[in-house]
Amino acid sequence: MSLESLMETPLGQRSVLNPFSPNTSDHLNWEHVGVPAAVQNPGNDSQVVSAEILVSRLFTRRNFSDQERLSEKLELHGEVLWCLLRRRDCLVLQMPVYVKRRKRNNAHILFGSSITIIGIPSGLLGNFRIDLTGTPLPGEPDPPIILHYNVRLTGDKITEDPVIVQNTWTIAHDWGAEERCPSPTPENNGKVDELDKCNPMVGKDDKWWFPSTKYSNGSRRLPMSRESLKPRKYFPFKQGYLSVATLRVGVEGIQKTVDGKHITSFAYRDSLEPWLVSEVKISGDLELISVLASGLPTSEDLEHVIDLETLKSDPLSAHMPLNLFIGVFSTANNFKRRMAVRRTWMQYDAVRSGAVAVRFFVGLHKNQMVNEELWNEARAYGDIQLMPFVDYYTLITWKTIAICIYGTKVVSAKYVMKTDDDAFVRVDEVLASLNRVNVTNGLFYGLINSDSRPHRNTDSKWYISPKEWPEDTYPPWAHGPGYVVSGDIARAIYKQHTVGKLKMFKLEDVAMGIWIAELKKRGLDIRYVNEERVYNEGCNDGYVVAHYQEPRDMLCLWQKLLEGKTAKCCSEST
Repeated sequence: MSLESLMETPLGQRSVLNPFSPNTSDHLNWEHVGVPAAVQNPGNDSQVVSAEILVSRLFTRRNFSDQERLSEKLELHGEVLWCLLRRRDCLVLQMPVYVKRRKRNNAHILFGSSITIIGIPSGLLGNFRIDLTGTPLPGEPDPPIILHYNVRLTGDKITEDPVIVQNTWTIAHDWGAEERCPSPTPENNGKVDELDKCNPMVGKDDKWWFPSTKYSNGSRRLPMSRESLKPRKYFPFKQGYLSVATLRVGVEGIQKTVDGKHITSFAYRDSLEPWLVSEVKISGDLELISVLASGLPTSEDLEHVIDLETLKSDPLSAHMPLNLFIGVFSTANNFKRRMAVRRTWMQYDAVRSGAVAVRFFVGLHKNQMVNEELWNEARAYGDIQLMPFVDYYTLITWKTIAICIYGTKVVSAKYVMKTDDDAFVRVDEVLASLNRVNVTNGLFYGLINSDSRPHRNTDSKWYISPKEWPEDTYPPWAHGPGYVVSGDIARAIYKQHTVGKLKMFKLEDVAMGIWIAELKKRGLDIRYVNEERVYNEGCNDGYVVAHYQEPRDMLCLWQKLLEGKTAKCCSEST
C-alpha cells in the first residue's frame, strides 16, 4: 500500500478491508448447558454455570444478619452477562472484562470498566488472589499476567502483618517489581490517576480497647477522647467478614476499592495494557458470593468523569480547509498517552470546532492482538492514521512525509504541525503565534537549531555515518516535539516524494531541515522563526510545547490551564 492510498482511506475514497481477524464471538451471551452435578466441588473438569442457576444460588450458602443481608434481586444488564466457569479452588471469567462492547461501530471502550467481586475470606488462612491474565503468545505455554493482586492476611516472608502484593508476570521477564500495601517505604508512595498507590490508612488492623468504667447508675460507657477519634490504621479484608472489592480501569492504571474506599492503584506496565486482559482468575481461600462485570463509567470523583463521546474526532471532508493540521507521532502500545492527549489539548475549542484537526500516525505492532486493539481504537475514536509498516525508529521519517501528505492532499491546511504523543501542545498559543508572525508561505516555525553537527560516535542512538551525511554540520532544523511548516512547504515535500527526489534521513526532525534547505536552494523563500517556548526536554512556565510529559502530567497541565488560564508546569510533587 502506498502512502498516497494510505492517506485517502480515512475519507472513504477507497474501501479499506480490516487487515486483522475480528473476534466474532459474542461475549455478552451466557453459555446455557445442563445443570452441573456438583457445583461446589466439580473436580478437575471445568463446569459451566448458567445465569439462572448462578443467580438462584448467590445467597443460599450463608445466613447473613439483617445488616449484612444483600438484596436477593440481582439485576443483570446486557453488558455484564458473562460466561462463568467454575474450577476447583478457582473461578475463571473468560472475557475481555475491561472492554465494553457498544453497538455503535462495535467500538471498544476501556475506561470506567470494572469488575466487582463479593466474597468472604475463609479457609485456614484467608489468603486469596485475583489475576488479570492475557492470551498466551504463539510458542508460549503460559499467559502473561497483567495484574497479580495477592491478599495475604497472615503476612509472608517479609512481614507478619496482613499485606496486599501487586505485580506482573511474563514468560520473558518473570515477575516484575513488587508493589506492597502497606508499603515498607511509605515516603515513596506515588499516585496513579491522582489516587495513592497505597492508601496511607491501610495497615495492621489493631483492635479497639477501652477500659471499663462504672458509673453511679450501674451502666458501663466507653470513654471517648480526642485520641480515639483520630483515624486509625485498618486492613480492608478480614477473615470471615464480607467484602465488596472492585477493580476499575483508569487512564494510567487499575484502581482497587474495597467497601467503597480506595485501597490501591497499580500503574500499567509496558506491553501489559488493560486491553490485553482475556481472563480474570480468582483463587485461594475466598468464599465467592458474586462477580459482576460492568462497562459503566464510575469514579470516586465524579468531576473527573468525561463523556467518552467528546473524545471522538469528527470525520474530515476531502480537501477540507483547515487553519492548522497537527500530526502526532505515536506507537501501537501507547494507548494511555493517546487517551491523555484526547482528554487534554485535543479539547481546545479550535480543535472541537474543526478549525484545527489532530491525527495520530501509528505504525503496526509485531503482536497481532495489539494490532487488533489498535484497529478497534481507530474505529472508536476516528483519529488514528495507520501506517503500512511495523514501527521502528529508523522508519519514523516516513511518518513525517505522511503528515505532509495528509495536511495538503487529504485536507487543505494553511499550516502543518508535527508533534509527539508525550508532548503537550498549547493549540491556542500556537495559533496566536502564527497570527503574529503573519507568514503564510515559506514558514518554518519551532525551536530552530542552526549549529548542529552529526553524531559520529557509533554508540550513540543518533549515530550518523559519513556516508549518510558527509558534511560537518546540518542545515537549520527544528526539534521534533513541535514544529510547524506552512502549507506550501508541506506540498513541496509531498511532490518531491512522489517523483523520488526526497532524500531519506533517519532523524526525522533533521530530515525536515534538510528538505527545507533543498527547497531554499531551488528558489523558495524560507522564513525561519525561532520559538524558544518549545521545550524539548521537559516543561517551563509559559511553554508553547512541553515535551516528555507523562499522562498524569498532561492532565495536570490541562487542569492548570482550565483553572487559571496560565501555562504553569506541574512539579513532581503536584
